[in-house]
Amino acid sequence: MMDPSAVLHIDLAAIAANWRALAMRAAPRAVAGVVKANAYGLGAVPVARALNAAGCRHFFVAHLSEGMSLRAGLGAGPIIAVLDGFAPGADEDAGLVPVLNSLGDVLAHAAAGRSAGRAQQALLHLDTGMARLGLDAGEQARLAADHSLLVGLDLLYVMSHLACADEADHPLNAEQAARFARACAALPKLPRSFANSSGLFLGADYASDLARPGCALYGINPTPGAPNPMLPVVRLEAPILQIRDIPAGASVGYGASFVAARPSRIATIAVGYADGYLRCLSGQGVVAYRDMILPMVGRVSMDLITLDVTDAPGIAPGDVLQLIGGAAPSPDDLAARAGTIGYEILTSLGDRYRRIYGAA
Repeated sequence: MMDPSAVLHIDLAAIAANWRALAMRAAPRAVAGVVKANAYGLGAVPVARALNAAGCRHFFVAHLSEGMSLRAGLGAGPIIAVLDGFAPGADEDAGLVPVLNSLGDVLAHAAAGRSAGRAQQALLHLDTGMARLGLDAGEQARLAADHSLLVGLDLLYVMSHLACADEADHPLNAEQAARFARACAALPKLPRSFANSSGLFLGADYASDLARPGCALYGINPTPGAPNPMLPVVRLEAPILQIRDIPAGASVGYGASFVAARPSRIATIAVGYADGYLRCLSGQGVVAYRDMILPMVGRVSMDLITLDVTDAPGIAPGDVLQLIGGAAPSPDDLAARAGTIGYEILTSLGDRYRRIYGAA
């Protein structure tokens, strides 16, 4: 019996090649790998292992639990920084590095370092325009006025995060660079971490000692509006479960949102919004059969998608269709159809896909 499961192909060699290309762009400075959100849905441990083998020695995750899992899978050695931070000692000797996002974080970890008689490794995060995490202007001024507040800390980097790096001409980019430079000048001299994926393409004013690319590693275009300099990483495929013939005037799917204007052949595949194929792609998505593009019809339901295959002679149940990658839309192209960004497409990819690590 045919396996109806969709298959997500993940090209670890392409991820490693993308990291090496970014590392060459940043040279001689270091480049980290951002593997938060399960490496943007692609598997944090296999991705991090591939990056580590390529030479990556710094990794960023969002949550403490992500850091614990990554340390268990990656082993000792590489630096794993937790962007959301954590309380002193909460890493249970996993050797994780917290990002300090407030003056309260600074004081707590510094006190823990003084109490232990061993400076606590950390990154210091300065907010320069995101208004999310990071020390605000008032907290930065307090640190600038009293460097003794940092006693007990071994700060590996001082970092900030660009808000509009994917819009190269946005004035906030230059303003953030200036704010970051001023804030760093008022602190003890520390290595800096500034550029994200798109920031690596903004020029010398955004260079720092450690870049933190995420989306570009996974094939998302860091230079919107220009050709994508990154290699594609994913390909999502699913076999046809069933094909049925319907007459003109027949409807398909929930809400009868599609009504056939001609006698049609409708194929069904086992992918739906529970698998991260967004419901807003109803009537907007397309798939590829060999080199032919076929339209989605009707609504994306929880587990199934329906497609008009009338113009694909010879197509049959069991034939494999491409939903993302290959001849099908890239994550960025599919995101444009959905009115979102490629990040959401990747991070939404569901657990029911059979994942195959190899060439995409």
